Amino acid sequence: MILEQYNRWVNHPNIDPALKEELLNMDEKTKNDAFYTNIEFGTAGMRGLLGAGTNRINVHTIRKANVGFANYILSLGEDAKDKGVAIGYDNRHMSYEFAMDSAKVLSSFGITTYVFESLRPTPELSFAVRHLGCAGGIMITASHNPKEYNGYKLYDEKGCQLVPALASKVIALVNAVEDELAIKTDQADESLIHIIGKEVDEEYYKNVLAIQLNPDVNKDDIKIIFTPQHGTSNIPVKEIYDRTGYHYVAVEEQCTPDPDFSNTPTPNPEEPSSYNLALEYAVREDADIVLSCDPDADRMGVAVKHNGEYVLLTGNQSGSVLIEYIFSQLTEKGRMPKNAVMFNTVVTSDLGEKIASKYGVETEKTLTGFKFIGEKVAKYEVTHEKEYVFGYEESYGSLISPFVRDKDAPQACLMLAEAACYYHAQGKTLVDVLNGLYAELGTYQESQTSLSLAGQEGAMRIKQIMATLREHTPKEIAKTAVVAYEDYKTLKRVENGQETDLNGFTNSDVLKFYLKDGSWVAVRPSGTEPKCKFYYCVKGNSIQEAKEKTEAYQKAMSDAIQ
Repeated sequence: MILEQYNRWVNHPNIDPALKEELLNMDEKTKNDAFYTNIEFGTAGMRGLLGAGTNRINVHTIRKANVGFANYILSLGEDAKDKGVAIGYDNRHMSYEFAMDSAKVLSSFGITTYVFESLRPTPELSFAVRHLGCAGGIMITASHNPKEYNGYKLYDEKGCQLVPALASKVIALVNAVEDELAIKTDQADESLIHIIGKEVDEEYYKNVLAIQLNPDVNKDDIKIIFTPQHGTSNIPVKEIYDRTGYHYVAVEEQCTPDPDFSNTPTPNPEEPSSYNLALEYAVREDADIVLSCDPDADRMGVAVKHNGEYVLLTGNQSGSVLIEYIFSQLTEKGRMPKNAVMFNTVVTSDLGEKIASKYGVETEKTLTGFKFIGEKVAKYEVTHEKEYVFGYEESYGSLISPFVRDKDAPQACLMLAEAACYYHAQGKTLVDVLNGLYAELGTYQESQTSLSLAGQEGAMRIKQIMATLREHTPKEIAKTAVVAYEDYKTLKRVENGQETDLNGFTNSDVLKFYLKDGSWVAVRPSGTEPKCKFYYCVKGNSIQEAKEKTEAYQKAMSDAIQ
C-alpha cells in the first residue's frame, strides 16, 4: 500500500517538481511516514509536516481539502458561493502559496474568495468571515508548531472553527476525492478572487479597542516588552498599543515575518525558552511585563516582574488574572449580566471556575479546542439563555469579546496591559493578584507534560497508552486515591462504582482522573502534534506543597505508562 501510493505520486504527470525531487531522495523510513496514512483533521483542522506524501502538508493535500470544502460550501445553498470564503495566512513556509492556491481552487467552483493582502492573525480571519458575511473561512497556519509544519483550518459562517458535526461532512467530501494529484487550478476564475486589507483591519481594531474597561487607567508607570515571535501579531498589537497609549518596546529581532523563526528557540509561548530574548530586553529596559504571542496570534504568554525577578505565568494563571480583573470591573461598574456564563475546557484549572463563582458567573466546560467554545457562544446568541463574559483554555488562549469566534491574542494583550496598570496603581503586580486568589480560594499548581511520539510507531504507542489506562484504570496516583474518573470517549463518569453519563459533549479520546485531595490528572493525544499530553491541576495548602505533589503525580504517571 505504501509503495503503491509512493509510486503513484512519484510517477504522476501533475506532481509538483519540487515535491518529485523530494520523493526521489526519500529513504524507506521517510517513505513509510509520508504515505502510511492520509493527513487528518484534528482539534485544530489539518496540521502536519511540510513535504511530499499523503501524510504531509503540500499543495496536493491542500487542494484535496479545498475540493472537499468547495463542495461543502456549494451544499449550503445557492447563495453560499456568492457569500464566499475569507482566506488568511501566517508567516510560515508556503502559507501565501497555499492561500492563493486555495482561492484558485474555490474560484474554479464558482465560489467568491476574499484573500488578505499579507499575513494576518487567526482571530482577524475569524472576524473577516463575520464582517464580510461569508459562508466560511480558511486559515493557513500551524499556530505554535515548529518551522517544519504548516496547516489548514476551516471556519463556518459564524467565524468559528468547524465543530465535529460539520467537519465530518467536509471530511466525507474530502475523502471522496479520488486523485488529489489530478486537481489543477487552470480553471480558476480570477474575477472571483478579491484582495482585502486595511478596511477589514480598521473594523477589527475598532472592535478590539471597544473591550477596554478602564481606558483612562494610568499608563505612565508600566513598561511592556512585546514579541510577536516572528508572526502575525507584530502590526496589530503595536497598532492597538499606539492608539491606546501603552508604553511598549518590541523585540525587534523577532518582529520580522521569518518562516524559519531564526531568532527564537521556539515560537511557542508555552515553552520558557521562547522568552529568552524578550527577558533580556526586559532586564535592560527594567520592564514590568513581557507579552509573547504565537505566530498566528491566537495565544498570548506572560512574564511579570515580581520582587525583582521575572515570573512566567501559565495559561491557567494568566487566564485566572484576567477573569479576576474583568469580572471585578464588570461587577464594580454594574455591567455584569445576571445570566453571565464563562467557558473553559475539561483540562483547564479549577481556579478560574472558583473565581467565576465568586462573581456569580456560571462556568460551562467544553472539550479541548476553541471551536467548542465558539459553538456555545453561537447557541446562547440565539437563545439568550446566558450572556458570554469570558472564554479561555489552559493553552494560553482566551477570548474577551466574541466579535471573534476564536482565541484572540491582540484582545488579550490589550486587556492584560490594562490590568497591569490598574493593579500597579494599587501597589500590586499581577503575581500579587494571583497570590491573593490563592490565599482566598486555595492554592493550585497547574502543569502539562508531553510524550513526543512521531511517525506510525508513535501513533500506535499513543493508542496503546490510552488503551492501557482504560483497561487498567489507576486506583491511586502517587499513593493518593482516585475517587472518580471520566472517559470522554465513552462519555461516562465512574464514581463509587456508579456510572453516569457525561452530557453535552461529543466523543473524544480524553481521560480524567479525580484525586481525593481535590487534584486531578487528565490524558489526551494531541490533535495537532505527535504527542500524548498529560495535564495536572494540583491543589495544595501552599505553593511549595502543590509543587511537591505535582512532581510526585508526574513521576507516577510517567512510571504508569512505561
